[in-house]
Amino acid sequence: MSHAAGAGWRARLISWRLAKLLSQNTIVSCATFLFDMLFLWILVQFLQVGKYPATAIGFVVATSLHYAVARIWIFRGTTRRVTSGYIYFLINATVGLVATMAFFALFAGLLGMNYLVARVVASVFAGLAAFLLNAVLNFKSL
Repeated sequence: MSHAAGAGWRARLISWRLAKLLSQNTIVSCATFLFDMLFLWILVQFLQVGKYPATAIGFVVATSLHYAVARIWIFRGTTRRVTSGYIYFLINATVGLVATMAFFALFAGLLGMNYLVARVVASVFAGLAAFLLNAVLNFKSL
């Protein structure tokens, strides 16, 4: 990468546009994450689904909801078609899911953290990675 290309990436990653997109994404992420946590709790406590499959199921459902809101509000005006955008979003979400499950296994399994707390901590790391992938590769907003 040339110096000029590196400077271009830095300018794109340190900008008011990124700050606005990240703040909007944080609002949507928090709302869909709360939904995810409620759904996870219902699956585990009332439907007796195991905590690992329930975490994955909740993640996919919440991620689909997040895509719908992100398309309408965060990345408004994207030229990517809905279907292909959703496919890219799911691919990026798969990266997030793998990261979420790995961190979840680390925190809940190896460190013995409560499954709800472990899910919160895991989401911070996975969510930021998924946002950057979507902003740069999917919606091409950065």
